[in-house]
Amino acid sequence: MEEAKTLFRPKLWVALASMAFLIAAMCCAIFLTGQQLHITMMTCLGVTILLLVLTGCPYKTIEEAILHGGKLLIPTLVILYCIGALMGSWIASGTVPMVIYWGLKLISPKIFLTTACIACVLTSMATGSSWSTAGTVGVALMGVGMGLGVNPAWTAGAVVSGAAFGDKMSPMSDTTNVAPAVAEADLFDHIKAMCYTGGPAIVLALIGFTVMGFSTSGSVNNATVDQILSSLDTMFKMNFIELIPIILVLFLAFKRFPAFPTLLISGLVAAAIAVLHQGASISSIMSIMEGGFVCETGFYDIDKLLSRGGMFAMNYTASLSVIVMVFGGVIEKCGILDVLLERIKGLTKTVGTLVLTTVLVEIALNLVTASQYMTLILGGKLLMPVYREKDLLPQCLSRTLEDSGTVTSPLIPWNLCGAFIGAALGVNAFAYLPFALFCWLCPMVAVLWGFMGKFQWKTGEIPSKRTYRPVDEAVVSQKQ
Repeated sequence: MEEAKTLFRPKLWVALASMAFLIAAMCCAIFLTGQQLHITMMTCLGVTILLLVLTGCPYKTIEEAILHGGKLLIPTLVILYCIGALMGSWIASGTVPMVIYWGLKLISPKIFLTTACIACVLTSMATGSSWSTAGTVGVALMGVGMGLGVNPAWTAGAVVSGAAFGDKMSPMSDTTNVAPAVAEADLFDHIKAMCYTGGPAIVLALIGFTVMGFSTSGSVNNATVDQILSSLDTMFKMNFIELIPIILVLFLAFKRFPAFPTLLISGLVAAAIAVLHQGASISSIMSIMEGGFVCETGFYDIDKLLSRGGMFAMNYTASLSVIVMVFGGVIEKCGILDVLLERIKGLTKTVGTLVLTTVLVEIALNLVTASQYMTLILGGKLLMPVYREKDLLPQCLSRTLEDSGTVTSPLIPWNLCGAFIGAALGVNAFAYLPFALFCWLCPMVAVLWGFMGKFQWKTGEIPSKRTYRPVDEAVVSQKQ
Protein backbone atom coordinates (compact mmCIF):
# COMPACT_ATOMS: atom_id res chain seq x y z
CA MET A 1 0.00 0.00 0.00
CA GLU A 2 1.46 3.31 -1.02
CA GLU A 3 2.23 5.93 1.56
CA ALA A 4 -0.12 8.90 1.50
CA LYS A 5 1.82 12.10 0.83
CA THR A 6 1.13 15.26 2.77
CA LEU A 7 -0.35 17.93 0.49
CA PHE A 8 0.24 20.96 2.73
CA ARG A 9 2.34 21.88 5.76
CA PRO A 10 0.63 24.19 8.26
CA LYS A 11 2.30 26.26 10.95
CA LEU A 12 2.64 24.71 14.40
CA TRP A 13 0.12 27.12 15.93
CA VAL A 14 -2.51 26.01 13.39
CA ALA A 15 -2.04 22.35 14.35
CA LEU A 16 -2.12 23.15 18.06
CA ALA A 17 -5.15 25.43 17.70
CA SER A 18 -7.04 22.76 15.77
CA MET A 19 -6.35 20.13 18.46
CA ALA A 20 -7.03 22.57 21.29
CA PHE A 21 -10.43 23.44 19.82
CA LEU A 22 -11.19 19.73 19.43
CA ILE A 23 -10.37 19.08 23.10
CA ALA A 24 -12.33 22.13 24.31
CA ALA A 25 -15.35 21.32 22.15
CA MET A 26 -15.40 17.69 23.27
CA CYS A 27 -15.15 18.68 26.94
CA CYS A 28 -18.07 21.10 26.51
CA ALA A 29 -20.17 18.48 24.74
CA ILE A 30 -19.44 15.83 27.37
CA PHE A 31 -19.48 17.80 30.62
CA LEU A 32 -21.71 20.83 29.90
CA THR A 33 -24.28 20.20 27.16
CA GLY A 34 -24.42 16.39 27.18
CA GLN A 35 -25.01 16.39 23.43
CA GLN A 36 -24.19 13.72 20.86
CA LEU A 37 -20.78 13.98 19.23
CA HIS A 38 -21.83 14.41 15.60
CA ILE A 39 -22.43 18.17 15.60
CA THR A 40 -19.43 18.76 17.86
CA MET A 41 -17.19 16.82 15.49
CA MET A 42 -18.64 18.60 12.46
CA THR A 43 -17.92 21.95 14.13
CA CYS A 44 -14.33 20.88 14.83
CA LEU A 45 -13.98 19.89 11.17
CA GLY A 46 -15.28 23.28 10.08
CA VAL A 47 -12.92 25.19 12.39
CA THR A 48 -9.93 23.15 11.20
CA ILE A 49 -10.79 23.76 7.55
CA LEU A 50 -11.21 27.50 8.25
CA LEU A 51 -7.81 27.71 9.94
CA LEU A 52 -6.17 25.90 7.04
CA VAL A 53 -7.78 28.13 4.40
CA LEU A 54 -6.92 31.34 6.28
CA THR A 55 -3.26 30.27 6.51
CA GLY A 56 -2.85 29.54 2.82
CA CYS A 57 -4.06 25.97 2.26
CA PRO A 58 -5.92 25.75 -1.10
CA TYR A 59 -9.45 24.46 -0.71
CA LYS A 60 -8.81 22.01 -3.55
CA THR A 61 -6.19 20.41 -1.31
CA ILE A 62 -8.76 20.11 1.47
CA GLU A 63 -11.20 18.48 -0.94
CA GLU A 64 -8.54 15.94 -1.90
CA ALA A 65 -7.98 15.26 1.82
CA ILE A 66 -11.72 14.73 2.34
CA LEU A 67 -11.81 12.27 -0.56
CA HIS A 68 -8.81 10.48 0.94
CA GLY A 69 -10.66 10.00 4.23
CA GLY A 70 -13.79 8.90 2.42
CA LYS A 71 -11.89 6.39 0.31
CA LEU A 72 -10.56 4.71 3.45
CA LEU A 73 -14.02 4.74 5.03
CA ILE A 74 -16.08 3.11 2.26
CA PRO A 75 -14.95 -0.51 2.88
CA THR A 76 -15.66 -0.08 6.59
CA LEU A 77 -19.15 1.27 5.95
CA VAL A 78 -19.94 -1.67 3.67
CA ILE A 79 -18.79 -4.12 6.35
CA LEU A 80 -20.64 -2.26 9.13
CA TYR A 81 -23.95 -2.44 7.26
CA CYS A 82 -23.26 -6.06 6.35
CA ILE A 83 -22.72 -6.77 10.06
CA GLY A 84 -26.05 -5.13 10.89
CA ALA A 85 -27.87 -7.38 8.42
CA LEU A 86 -25.91 -10.43 9.63
CA MET A 87 -26.73 -9.67 13.25
CA GLY A 88 -30.44 -9.68 12.50
CA SER A 89 -30.23 -12.97 10.61
CA TRP A 90 -28.05 -14.57 13.31
CA ILE A 91 -30.69 -13.79 15.94
CA ALA A 92 -33.59 -14.96 13.77
CA SER A 93 -31.76 -18.19 12.91
CA GLY A 94 -31.15 -18.99 16.60
CA THR A 95 -27.37 -18.66 16.34
CA VAL A 96 -27.03 -15.80 18.85
CA PRO A 97 -29.67 -17.23 21.24
CA MET A 98 -27.86 -20.59 21.25
CA VAL A 99 -24.50 -19.03 22.13
CA ILE A 100 -26.11 -16.94 24.89
CA TYR A 101 -28.01 -19.97 26.18
CA TRP A 102 -24.93 -22.15 26.58
CA GLY A 103 -22.90 -19.23 27.84
CA LEU A 104 -25.32 -18.79 30.72
CA LYS A 105 -25.45 -22.56 31.31
CA LEU A 106 -21.73 -22.43 32.14
CA ILE A 107 -22.40 -20.54 35.38
CA SER A 108 -21.06 -22.49 38.36
CA PRO A 109 -21.37 -21.40 42.01
CA LYS A 110 -17.81 -22.32 42.91
CA ILE A 111 -16.23 -20.44 40.04
CA PHE A 112 -18.89 -17.82 39.45
CA LEU A 113 -16.59 -14.94 38.47
CA THR A 114 -14.70 -17.12 35.98
CA THR A 115 -17.83 -18.52 34.38
CA ALA A 116 -19.47 -15.07 34.36
CA CYS A 117 -16.48 -13.75 32.43
CA ILE A 118 -16.63 -16.68 29.99
CA ALA A 119 -20.39 -16.23 29.50
CA CYS A 120 -19.81 -12.57 28.59
CA VAL A 121 -16.96 -13.54 26.25
CA LEU A 122 -19.26 -15.90 24.34
CA THR A 123 -22.17 -13.45 24.28
CA SER A 124 -20.02 -10.52 23.20
CA MET A 125 -18.34 -12.53 20.46
CA ALA A 126 -21.75 -13.64 19.20
CA THR A 127 -23.31 -10.17 19.27
CA GLY A 128 -20.19 -8.11 18.51
CA SER A 129 -21.21 -5.65 21.22
CA SER A 130 -19.84 -5.21 24.73
CA TRP A 131 -22.63 -2.70 25.42
CA SER A 132 -25.50 -5.10 24.74
CA THR A 133 -23.69 -7.88 26.61
CA ALA A 134 -23.24 -5.73 29.70
CA GLY A 135 -26.77 -4.36 29.47
CA THR A 136 -28.44 -7.77 29.21
CA VAL A 137 -26.47 -10.85 30.30
CA GLY A 138 -24.32 -8.60 32.48
CA VAL A 139 -27.36 -7.31 34.35
CA ALA A 140 -28.57 -10.88 34.91
CA LEU A 141 -25.13 -11.89 36.21
CA MET A 142 -25.12 -8.96 38.63
CA GLY A 143 -28.28 -10.42 40.13
CA VAL A 144 -26.71 -13.86 40.38
CA GLY A 145 -23.63 -12.38 42.03
CA MET A 146 -25.77 -10.60 44.61
CA GLY A 147 -27.50 -13.91 45.38
CA LEU A 148 -24.07 -15.48 45.96
CA GLY A 149 -22.93 -12.61 48.16
CA VAL A 150 -20.21 -11.56 45.69
CA ASN A 151 -18.96 -7.97 45.84
CA PRO A 152 -20.84 -6.16 42.99
CA ALA A 153 -17.62 -4.49 41.88
CA TRP A 154 -16.03 -7.93 41.45
CA THR A 155 -18.96 -9.16 39.36
CA ALA A 156 -18.93 -5.99 37.27
CA GLY A 157 -15.19 -6.43 36.69
CA ALA A 158 -15.73 -9.97 35.40
CA VAL A 159 -18.61 -8.84 33.17
CA VAL A 160 -16.65 -5.93 31.71
CA SER A 161 -13.55 -8.07 31.13
CA GLY A 162 -15.45 -10.77 29.27
CA ALA A 163 -17.51 -8.29 27.27
CA ALA A 164 -14.43 -6.26 26.26
CA PHE A 165 -12.46 -9.33 25.13
CA GLY A 166 -15.36 -10.82 23.18
CA ASP A 167 -16.09 -7.48 21.54
CA LYS A 168 -12.54 -6.91 20.35
CA MET A 169 -12.21 -10.48 19.01
CA SER A 170 -15.55 -10.53 17.17
CA PRO A 171 -15.52 -9.78 13.42
CA MET A 172 -19.00 -8.29 13.91
CA SER A 173 -17.83 -5.61 16.33
CA ASP A 174 -17.79 -2.04 15.01
CA THR A 175 -14.53 -1.19 16.80
CA THR A 176 -12.93 -4.37 15.47
CA ASN A 177 -13.71 -3.08 11.99
CA VAL A 178 -12.86 0.57 12.61
CA ALA A 179 -9.35 -0.11 13.98
CA PRO A 180 -8.02 -2.03 10.94
CA ALA A 181 -9.73 0.42 8.61
CA VAL A 182 -7.86 3.33 10.19
CA ALA A 183 -4.56 1.41 10.22
CA GLU A 184 -5.17 0.13 6.67
CA ALA A 185 -4.96 -3.49 7.88
CA ASP A 186 -6.97 -6.55 6.90
CA LEU A 187 -9.77 -7.43 9.34
CA PHE A 188 -8.81 -11.06 9.92
CA ASP A 189 -5.07 -10.29 10.05
CA HIS A 190 -6.03 -7.77 12.74
CA ILE A 191 -8.03 -10.34 14.74
CA LYS A 192 -5.22 -12.89 14.53
CA ALA A 193 -2.71 -10.29 15.72
CA MET A 194 -4.89 -9.50 18.73
CA CYS A 195 -4.65 -13.12 19.87
CA TYR A 196 -1.03 -12.48 20.89
CA THR A 197 -1.97 -9.73 23.34
CA GLY A 198 -5.62 -10.34 24.16
CA GLY A 199 -5.06 -14.09 24.57
CA PRO A 200 -2.51 -13.90 27.41
CA ALA A 201 -4.43 -11.04 29.02
CA ILE A 202 -7.74 -12.92 29.18
CA VAL A 203 -6.00 -16.08 30.46
CA LEU A 204 -4.38 -14.07 33.27
CA ALA A 205 -7.72 -12.40 33.98
CA LEU A 206 -9.52 -15.76 34.21
CA ILE A 207 -6.86 -17.03 36.62
CA GLY A 208 -7.37 -13.90 38.71
CA PHE A 209 -11.15 -14.33 38.72
CA THR A 210 -10.78 -17.99 39.70
CA VAL A 211 -8.61 -17.05 42.67
CA MET A 212 -11.04 -14.29 43.67
CA GLY A 213 -14.07 -16.51 43.19
CA PHE A 214 -13.08 -19.34 45.52
CA SER A 215 -13.62 -17.04 48.49
CA THR A 216 -17.19 -16.23 47.43
CA SER A 217 -18.70 -19.59 46.43
CA GLY A 218 -22.27 -20.37 47.45
CA SER A 219 -25.63 -21.54 46.16
CA VAL A 220 -27.09 -19.87 43.09
CA ASN A 221 -30.34 -17.95 43.35
CA ASN A 222 -30.68 -17.05 39.68
CA ALA A 223 -34.34 -16.79 38.81
CA THR A 224 -33.60 -14.14 36.18
CA VAL A 225 -31.08 -16.33 34.41
CA ASP A 226 -33.45 -19.30 34.54
CA GLN A 227 -36.18 -17.19 32.98
CA ILE A 228 -33.85 -16.10 30.17
CA LEU A 229 -32.85 -19.72 29.52
CA SER A 230 -36.47 -20.87 29.53
CA SER A 231 -37.52 -18.10 27.14
CA LEU A 232 -34.68 -18.86 24.72
CA ASP A 233 -35.48 -22.56 24.78
CA THR A 234 -39.15 -21.83 24.05
CA MET A 235 -38.60 -19.30 21.27
CA PHE A 236 -35.90 -21.05 19.24
CA LYS A 237 -34.97 -24.49 18.05
CA MET A 238 -31.37 -24.95 19.15
CA ASN A 239 -29.14 -27.70 17.83
CA PHE A 240 -26.03 -28.09 15.68
CA ILE A 241 -27.66 -26.42 12.66
CA GLU A 242 -27.67 -23.06 14.44
CA LEU A 243 -23.87 -23.19 14.76
CA ILE A 244 -23.30 -23.36 10.99
CA PRO A 245 -23.09 -19.53 10.51
CA ILE A 246 -20.38 -19.32 13.20
CA ILE A 247 -18.50 -22.29 11.75
CA LEU A 248 -18.65 -20.65 8.32
CA VAL A 249 -17.10 -17.43 9.65
CA LEU A 250 -14.29 -19.35 11.36
CA PHE A 251 -13.66 -21.58 8.34
CA LEU A 252 -13.63 -18.77 5.78
CA ALA A 253 -11.43 -16.65 8.05
CA PHE A 254 -9.00 -19.59 8.30
CA LYS A 255 -9.02 -19.81 4.51
CA ARG A 256 -8.18 -16.08 4.43
CA PHE A 257 -11.39 -14.99 2.70
CA PRO A 258 -11.91 -11.20 2.72
CA ALA A 259 -14.16 -9.90 5.49
CA PHE A 260 -17.08 -8.70 3.36
CA PRO A 261 -17.81 -11.95 1.45
CA THR A 262 -17.21 -13.96 4.65
CA LEU A 263 -19.80 -12.00 6.63
CA LEU A 264 -22.20 -11.82 3.69
CA ILE A 265 -22.13 -15.60 3.11
CA SER A 266 -22.61 -16.28 6.83
CA GLY A 267 -25.51 -13.82 7.02
CA LEU A 268 -27.28 -15.33 4.01
CA VAL A 269 -26.81 -18.87 5.35
CA ALA A 270 -28.25 -17.73 8.70
CA ALA A 271 -31.20 -16.21 6.84
CA ALA A 272 -31.81 -19.55 5.11
CA ILE A 273 -31.71 -21.36 8.46
CA ALA A 274 -34.20 -18.85 9.90
CA VAL A 275 -36.60 -19.59 7.03
CA LEU A 276 -36.10 -23.37 6.73
CA HIS A 277 -35.50 -24.32 10.36
CA GLN A 278 -36.99 -21.58 12.57
CA GLY A 279 -40.09 -21.01 10.41
CA ALA A 280 -39.54 -17.36 9.46
CA SER A 281 -41.01 -16.12 6.19
CA ILE A 282 -38.80 -14.72 3.42
CA SER A 283 -40.35 -11.26 3.78
CA SER A 284 -39.89 -11.25 7.56
CA ILE A 285 -36.21 -12.24 7.42
CA MET A 286 -35.58 -9.51 4.86
CA SER A 287 -37.23 -6.99 7.17
CA ILE A 288 -35.18 -8.30 10.11
CA MET A 289 -31.92 -7.95 8.18
CA GLU A 290 -32.87 -4.39 7.30
CA GLY A 291 -34.51 -3.10 10.47
CA GLY A 292 -33.42 -5.59 13.13
CA PHE A 293 -34.99 -8.40 15.13
CA VAL A 294 -37.80 -7.34 17.45
CA CYS A 295 -38.53 -9.58 20.44
CA GLU A 296 -41.90 -9.13 22.18
CA THR A 297 -42.11 -11.71 24.95
CA GLY A 298 -43.06 -9.15 27.60
CA PHE A 299 -39.99 -10.13 29.61
CA TYR A 300 -37.80 -7.02 29.65
CA ASP A 301 -34.40 -8.73 29.89
CA ILE A 302 -34.97 -11.14 27.02
CA ASP A 303 -36.63 -8.49 24.85
CA LYS A 304 -33.70 -6.14 25.41
CA LEU A 305 -31.23 -8.93 24.74
CA LEU A 306 -32.66 -9.97 21.38
CA SER A 307 -34.20 -6.78 19.97
CA ARG A 308 -31.25 -5.61 17.94
CA GLY A 309 -29.39 -5.95 14.66
CA GLY A 310 -30.37 -4.73 11.21
CA MET A 311 -28.62 -2.42 8.78
CA PHE A 312 -30.36 0.66 10.19
CA ALA A 313 -28.89 -0.06 13.64
CA MET A 314 -25.48 0.86 12.24
CA ASN A 315 -26.49 4.39 11.24
CA TYR A 316 -25.20 6.05 14.43
CA THR A 317 -21.76 4.45 14.22
CA ALA A 318 -21.59 4.86 10.45
CA SER A 319 -22.53 8.56 10.48
CA LEU A 320 -20.06 9.36 13.26
CA SER A 321 -17.38 7.39 11.42
CA VAL A 322 -18.00 9.44 8.25
CA ILE A 323 -17.39 12.73 10.05
CA VAL A 324 -14.41 11.50 12.04
CA MET A 325 -12.76 9.80 9.06
CA VAL A 326 -13.16 12.97 6.99
CA PHE A 327 -11.62 14.92 9.86
CA GLY A 328 -8.84 12.33 10.03
CA GLY A 329 -8.23 12.66 6.29
CA VAL A 330 -7.97 16.44 6.58
CA ILE A 331 -5.55 16.48 9.51
CA GLU A 332 -3.47 13.74 7.86
CA LYS A 333 -3.21 15.01 4.28
CA CYS A 334 -3.06 18.69 5.22
CA GLY A 335 -0.02 18.11 7.40
CA ILE A 336 -1.45 18.68 10.88
CA LEU A 337 -0.50 15.18 12.03
CA ASP A 338 3.01 15.54 10.62
CA VAL A 339 3.57 18.77 12.54
CA LEU A 340 2.31 17.24 15.79
CA LEU A 341 4.18 14.01 15.23
CA GLU A 342 7.49 15.84 15.01
CA ARG A 343 6.94 16.98 18.60
CA ILE A 344 6.52 13.45 19.94
CA LYS A 345 8.84 11.62 17.57
CA GLY A 346 11.54 11.51 20.22
CA LEU A 347 9.24 9.23 22.20
CA THR A 348 8.99 6.68 19.37
CA LYS A 349 12.62 5.85 18.60
CA THR A 350 12.28 2.12 19.35
CA VAL A 351 9.40 -0.28 18.78
CA GLY A 352 8.92 -0.54 22.55
CA THR A 353 8.62 3.20 23.07
CA LEU A 354 6.37 3.40 20.00
CA VAL A 355 3.95 0.86 21.47
CA LEU A 356 4.08 2.62 24.85
CA THR A 357 3.42 5.99 23.19
CA THR A 358 0.49 4.51 21.26
CA VAL A 359 -1.04 3.13 24.46
CA LEU A 360 -0.62 6.44 26.31
CA VAL A 361 -2.00 8.47 23.40
CA GLU A 362 -5.05 6.21 23.15
CA ILE A 363 -5.76 6.43 26.89
CA ALA A 364 -5.38 10.22 26.76
CA LEU A 365 -7.76 10.46 23.79
CA ASN A 366 -10.27 8.26 25.63
CA LEU A 367 -10.11 10.67 28.57
CA VAL A 368 -10.58 13.71 26.34
CA THR A 369 -12.93 12.64 23.55
CA ALA A 370 -15.09 10.17 25.54
CA SER A 371 -15.56 8.14 22.35
CA GLN A 372 -13.66 4.99 21.52
CA TYR A 373 -14.41 5.52 17.82
CA MET A 374 -12.75 8.94 17.81
CA THR A 375 -9.91 7.57 19.95
CA LEU A 376 -9.18 4.79 17.47
CA ILE A 377 -9.39 7.02 14.42
CA LEU A 378 -7.47 10.03 15.70
CA GLY A 379 -4.78 7.96 17.43
CA GLY A 380 -4.38 5.73 14.39
CA LYS A 381 -4.06 8.67 12.03
CA LEU A 382 -1.55 10.36 14.30
CA LEU A 383 0.79 7.38 14.70
CA MET A 384 0.42 5.47 11.42
CA PRO A 385 3.33 7.38 9.78
CA VAL A 386 5.72 6.12 12.48
CA TYR A 387 4.59 2.49 12.07
CA ARG A 388 5.02 2.92 8.32
CA GLU A 389 8.47 4.43 8.81
CA LYS A 390 9.54 1.46 10.97
CA ASP A 391 8.21 -0.91 8.29
CA LEU A 392 5.82 -2.62 10.74
CA LEU A 393 2.76 -4.42 9.44
CA PRO A 394 -0.55 -2.52 9.66
CA GLN A 395 -2.00 -5.05 12.11
CA CYS A 396 0.70 -4.11 14.63
CA LEU A 397 -0.85 -0.63 14.77
CA SER A 398 -4.50 -1.73 14.62
CA ARG A 399 -3.91 -4.30 17.40
CA THR A 400 -2.27 -1.73 19.68
CA LEU A 401 -5.10 0.72 19.04
CA GLU A 402 -7.57 -1.88 20.29
CA ASP A 403 -5.29 -3.05 23.11
CA SER A 404 -5.46 0.45 24.56
CA GLY A 405 -8.23 2.50 22.94
CA THR A 406 -11.03 -0.08 22.96
CA VAL A 407 -10.35 -1.90 26.24
CA THR A 408 -9.77 1.17 28.43
CA SER A 409 -12.94 3.00 27.38
CA PRO A 410 -15.14 1.05 29.89
CA LEU A 411 -12.85 2.18 32.73
CA ILE A 412 -13.57 5.91 32.29
CA PRO A 413 -16.86 7.03 33.92
CA TRP A 414 -17.46 9.92 31.49
CA ASN A 415 -16.54 7.91 28.39
CA LEU A 416 -19.63 6.82 26.45
CA CYS A 417 -18.77 3.17 27.05
CA GLY A 418 -17.94 3.60 30.76
CA ALA A 419 -21.03 5.71 31.37
CA PHE A 420 -23.37 3.19 29.71
CA ILE A 421 -21.89 0.11 31.38
CA GLY A 422 -21.71 1.80 34.78
CA ALA A 423 -25.38 2.75 34.55
CA ALA A 424 -26.43 -0.67 33.27
CA LEU A 425 -24.60 -2.61 35.99
CA GLY A 426 -25.27 -0.11 38.75
CA VAL A 427 -21.56 0.11 39.61
CA ASN A 428 -19.43 3.18 38.89
CA ALA A 429 -16.49 2.61 36.54
CA PHE A 430 -14.03 3.74 39.22
CA ALA A 431 -15.43 1.04 41.55
CA TYR A 432 -15.03 -1.87 39.12
CA LEU A 433 -11.80 -0.56 37.52
CA PRO A 434 -9.41 -2.56 39.78
CA PHE A 435 -11.38 -5.75 39.10
CA ALA A 436 -11.79 -5.36 35.32
CA LEU A 437 -8.59 -7.36 35.06
CA PHE A 438 -8.52 -7.83 31.31
CA CYS A 439 -8.97 -4.12 30.58
CA TRP A 440 -5.74 -3.09 32.26
CA LEU A 441 -3.78 -6.31 31.71
CA CYS A 442 -4.17 -6.10 27.92
CA PRO A 443 -2.35 -2.73 27.52
CA MET A 444 0.36 -4.01 29.88
CA VAL A 445 0.87 -7.14 27.77
CA ALA A 446 1.01 -4.98 24.61
CA VAL A 447 3.72 -2.76 26.11
CA LEU A 448 5.64 -5.79 27.41
CA TRP A 449 5.69 -7.44 23.97
CA GLY A 450 6.71 -4.10 22.46
CA PHE A 451 9.81 -3.73 24.62
CA MET A 452 10.66 -7.42 24.21
CA GLY A 453 10.28 -7.15 20.44
CA LYS A 454 7.77 -10.02 20.40
CA PHE A 455 5.04 -10.20 17.73
CA GLN A 456 6.07 -6.85 16.21
CA TRP A 457 6.25 -8.02 12.61
CA LYS A 458 7.96 -6.16 9.81
CA THR A 459 6.92 -6.37 6.16
CA GLY A 460 7.65 -9.81 4.74
CA GLU A 461 8.20 -11.58 8.08
CA ILE A 462 4.75 -13.22 8.10
CA PRO A 463 1.99 -13.51 5.47
CA SER A 464 -0.16 -10.37 5.48
CA LYS A 465 -2.88 -9.28 3.09
CA ARG A 466 -1.94 -5.63 3.50
CA THR A 467 1.40 -3.93 4.02
CA TYR A 468 2.66 -0.36 4.06
CA ARG A 469 5.11 -1.16 1.26
CA PRO A 470 5.40 -3.97 -1.30
CA VAL A 471 6.50 -7.29 0.17
CA ASP A 472 8.92 -8.01 -2.66
CA GLU A 473 10.76 -4.79 -1.95
CA ALA A 474 11.09 -5.76 1.71
CA VAL A 475 12.34 -9.24 0.87
CA VAL A 476 14.96 -7.83 -1.48
CA SER A 477 16.20 -5.37 1.12
CA GLN A 478 16.45 -8.16 3.73
CA LYS A 479 18.50 -10.35 1.40
CA GLN A 480 20.88 -7.49 0.71
